[in-house]
Amino acid sequence: MAELNWGIDLGGTKIEAVVIDGTMQPLARTRIATEAENGYSHIIGRIRQLVEIVADETGIPLPGAVGIGTPGRYDDRSCALKNSNTLCLNGRDLKHDLEEVLGMEVLIENDANCFALAESLLGAGSAHMREETNVAFGIILGTGVGGGIVCHRNARHGAHGIAGEWGHNELIPDGEPCYCGRKGCVETVISGPALERHYRKLTGEVMTLDRIAASSATDSAAKETIDRLLFYFGKSLATVINILDPDICILGGGVGRIDALYSVEAVRSIERHLFNSELRIPLLKPLLGDSAGVFGAALLQTIR
Repeated sequence: MAELNWGIDLGGTKIEAVVIDGTMQPLARTRIATEAENGYSHIIGRIRQLVEIVADETGIPLPGAVGIGTPGRYDDRSCALKNSNTLCLNGRDLKHDLEEVLGMEVLIENDANCFALAESLLGAGSAHMREETNVAFGIILGTGVGGGIVCHRNARHGAHGIAGEWGHNELIPDGEPCYCGRKGCVETVISGPALERHYRKLTGEVMTLDRIAASSATDSAAKETIDRLLFYFGKSLATVINILDPDICILGGGVGRIDALYSVEAVRSIERHLFNSELRIPLLKPLLGDSAGVFGAALLQTIR
């Protein structure tokens, strides 16, 4: 059988696996619930269970290596996962523990980097990325706020392994507490839960972000919530662009589905804080849906 690549996307609510062939076509895709509330050891067991399900249902032999995208970042020096909003993963040697349980090499990468790899090489960015145009910023706007940088077809890690982590820059001084221990992080302002909290503060009503966005033309509180998103999205992203100046930005996550983020108003919001008279890079919608991360994990074996 031709060489196949396996990828796993470990999320807070679901774990997805994919097997792709040499042309990047999926031969198998399966997902199960993470059940993270049951703790670290249970998550390890769920990953093993998923791998066994794929092998049993498809007859595809188990691989010698698997790529896995994780919330948070694995620190090679301390051999521990850090900065994960699935808190039970923090401080654990996920790579070692999975290699022991699965009996194979594990290539571990931050889920935002996996998203950025997949969308820049296979998805929305594939028509824009050329050999001489090699920098993409992949943005995660969802339950959390994260990012990944792809440079020369590889994920950029940086000296601390935190390249692209714009979600924990301070945006509002002495703002809402963040799980990271700081206050006023980007994540506490423009993540999905933060926007829903803002709407609830204005109205006393609980409403999903999708409904808030859909109601923004007729509901003044919904409009204020989306206007707040655009203002702080522009301010926070302009800081990244001023430093990195990528060739493209690709938006992912549940918040990234809001059409207003691709509007003229969003561009103007960025430009107000940009060290340039106009924004010259595209803000792209993802093409791979919520499976971008798992395709990026499978790509880890092709780019190492």
